[in-house]
Amino acid sequence: METTVWIWIVIGVLVLAAVVAAVVIVSRKRRDTREEKDRHEAAELRRRADQERVEVQRQEAEAARVDAEARLAQAEADARAADAAELQARAHESTERATDSRKELDDHLRHADTLDPAGADAPKGEHRSAAPTDSTSADQTPTGGRTEAPTSDAPKGEHRAG
Repeated sequence: METTVWIWIVIGVLVLAAVVAAVVIVSRKRRDTREEKDRHEAAELRRRADQERVEVQRQEAEAARVDAEARLAQAEADARAADAAELQARAHESTERATDSRKELDDHLRHADTLDPAGADAPKGEHRSAAPTDSTSADQTPTGGRTEAPTSDAPKGEHRAG
């Protein structure tokens, strides 16, 4: 019995070794197949990433171009705003100078009217050539709205002193 038992033990060990070898071979094939599949999938993902990279770079370039246009437009708008502010300041200064000149002119005319009241009613173009013609009402004139020359005892052309 000893020989048969040993034969069966050897056969069992060989069968067990064959089963283990088969399991190892099958698991390696599965692993190799899975690794090959993973390599193909990784290669496909890299190919897609390369294609997407080109699109992303195009989008980034477009975004940079639009940003540059926006900055240029903002700079132009700022320049126009600065020009407008400068023009407004110049217009304000010009208006102030004109107002000051108008006041000075009115002061001169009032002084002239005090020196020669008869000249205040002189026809247009003589003593009052610089007076405004469009919006000045009779109450705004230096003579207080008079339309006739003041009556005087002095003959025409003579002026009373005083």
